[in-house]
Amino acid sequence: MISDSPKIGLFIPCYVDQFYPQVGVASLELLEKLGCKVSYPMGQTCCGQPLANSGYERDTAGATRHFIELFKDFDYVVAPSGSCVLHVKEHVPAIPGLENEQAKLHHKVFELTEFITDVLKVEKIEGKFPHRVGFHSSCHGQRGLRLSSSSELNQNPFNKAKKLLENLEGLEWVELSRTDECCGFGGTFSVTEEALSVRMGKDRLEDHAQHQTEILTGGDMSCIMHLQGIATRNKQPLKFLHIAEILNQAIS
Repeated sequence: MISDSPKIGLFIPCYVDQFYPQVGVASLELLEKLGCKVSYPMGQTCCGQPLANSGYERDTAGATRHFIELFKDFDYVVAPSGSCVLHVKEHVPAIPGLENEQAKLHHKVFELTEFITDVLKVEKIEGKFPHRVGFHSSCHGQRGLRLSSSSELNQNPFNKAKKLLENLEGLEWVELSRTDECCGFGGTFSVTEEALSVRMGKDRLEDHAQHQTEILTGGDMSCIMHLQGIATRNKQPLKFLHIAEILNQAIS
């Protein structure tokens, strides 16, 4: 555990704020249960990732400047979204006049499970969650932030989310046939390449169905939103929760 109650700024992606506010609440409650002092800056806006993913990275300068000025004085910035964290760490433009603040902030921004395992050093979360849980490893978190191992690399397998979930009493971790395949969301890709995006999503859901997943979870609500939309349209009896919701429920 970190000591001296560092100041943590909770960074909530705009789509979570608008469509899944319960994930933001669960993230806040979970961090507080783990002994953190958390603040939610009310002035936060979209980090600019949708623009950048569409090829307009330089047009995100205003959002980037605002993000830096809003979060620069926190000891840590934590978000329940690997894709948004990767964007603000690796894909934002350099902001003239804020070079030092931007460089320091780069090392203070963490995805939620990464922060719990790597900064808080939590080895095991005590709690109960008696369900069969299938985990979706989102591409940005897995291959960008290295939150879990990739099958194309010769490395020892690891998964930071699994480390937090697998010791919960009653939880059955579902081993999928293809553990790190893209769901097809890809932000604006799901709009510009709808048919391909949906086909990829159906493939991921079929893998979960074949292994009797009861609840599908992950660290990016955007991917879960995509899969949930396909499952709902096809009347598949799957439940969907962000990992923050599961961990928060388990120890409440």
